[in-house]
Amino acid sequence: MGFGRKDAVVSREQKLVFAGIYVLKKMDLKPAEGGIEMPLVLPSELTPLQDVLQELVNADLVEVNRRKARFEITKKGLAYLSEIIDEAEALVDEFDDDSLEDAVAELRARNVDVLRARFLWGWYDGELDDLVLFQQRRGAEPVESWWADYLLSDAFYEALRSDYE
Repeated sequence: MGFGRKDAVVSREQKLVFAGIYVLKKMDLKPAEGGIEMPLVLPSELTPLQDVLQELVNADLVEVNRRKARFEITKKGLAYLSEIIDEAEALVDEFDDDSLEDAVAELRARNVDVLRARFLWGWYDGELDDLVLFQQRRGAEPVESWWADYLLSDAFYEALRSDYE
């Protein structure tokens, strides 16, 4: 796993950023498209997202709607989500025809965070929409059935990293 490299460890802060991007997409999508509403009092399977939601609130990307008893994306949050989509689209457009090795080499040459690029690619193309299915496709044992737990786990980021290391 390349422990000597600077990108070998996924920090808690990085996990919160990636999970925040993931949660914003989930909140933006309609339920029929896999979206979810984030209630102020999270059900047990979503409690791992409490810190993620707090970070999103602190950044003014999400706000508390007490009347509806849920978190809602702010205008700033929608603008941020649009920027992330543009970033992901640019990656896919540029590297879709390249081999994985060539794309990773080019990203590293540009000093771009390869894990972020890998995350955004999967996030954008729908590969990460169902994290239970993502684990099953990779033969993970055991499969973590609560996606919020998996989203914040080392195992998730190790799975993404294994695609390019």
